[in-house]
Amino acid sequence: MPLKVLITGSSGLVGSALVSALRAGGHNVNRLVRGPVTAPDQISWNPAEPLSPDSVSGFDAVVHLAGESIVGRWTEAKKRRIMESRVPATRYLAAALAKAQQRPRVFLCASAIGYYGNRGDEILSEDSASGQGFGAELCRQWEAAAQSAADAGIRDLQIRTGIVLSAAGGALAKMLPPFRLGIGGNMGNGRQWMSWVDLRDVVGAIQHLLTAHSVSGPVNMVSPNPVRNAEFTRTLASVLHRPAILPMPAFAARLAFGQMADELLLASQRVRPAKLLAGGYAFQWPDLGPSLRDILEK
Repeated sequence: MPLKVLITGSSGLVGSALVSALRAGGHNVNRLVRGPVTAPDQISWNPAEPLSPDSVSGFDAVVHLAGESIVGRWTEAKKRRIMESRVPATRYLAAALAKAQQRPRVFLCASAIGYYGNRGDEILSEDSASGQGFGAELCRQWEAAAQSAADAGIRDLQIRTGIVLSAAGGALAKMLPPFRLGIGGNMGNGRQWMSWVDLRDVVGAIQHLLTAHSVSGPVNMVSPNPVRNAEFTRTLASVLHRPAILPMPAFAARLAFGQMADELLLASQRVRPAKLLAGGYAFQWPDLGPSLRDILEK
């Protein structure tokens, strides 16, 4: 049965791909956008202000993906923008949905595996405790901000996304220039675990979750086969037919990126998508090599 879906962050990497996939599947998609409305499918909102419950009433599902990019040096001002673009907006949206005359059946919000912090070789499931650092604190507050929707009986999902691989942008696009020049290499000692996921599986899994009525709460949005940074480096270089001989030492990463280096580039997160697997989602691209080859060799 076609769904009526409302999406925030529809112009981002995941959002734009999800909108296209949902519409191709026959679903009716509307978008919450900042500023004036310029298309019939748009609804205007200010993420920093409360919403009218009437403006978000009548949808079967709401997917909330909006937020300031976390990429860049984490100055205090940058961290404040990252936090303020996520927590208040989620709280306001959840509150409006809770008070809507026709509430959605499901409210799916973005989160991240940064929730777990730097955990070495520990295998992390959705039941694992949160970690330390700005990223973990951000994710805790971000997820808690949706609580009023769950309290109103809406099935609430937080998708803890790993490193999303796509030719269209995101982390992979930023890695490609040095690797294509043959000057890519390990980050730090290369032993840290990277929990990655193909964009097509992010889109497929979100569509699965919208109708997987038994699944709620946090969901790890990662491939079932994480790899160490050294293996990721070798695989990417091999797919590009380039050497990978110039590692970035940890101290250089910290000089370039500050706190972001420790929490995103050098941190180890070995995350398992336990709920997706138990809930019946079949990954299209579970292994890194085939995923990268299909993305980059087209």
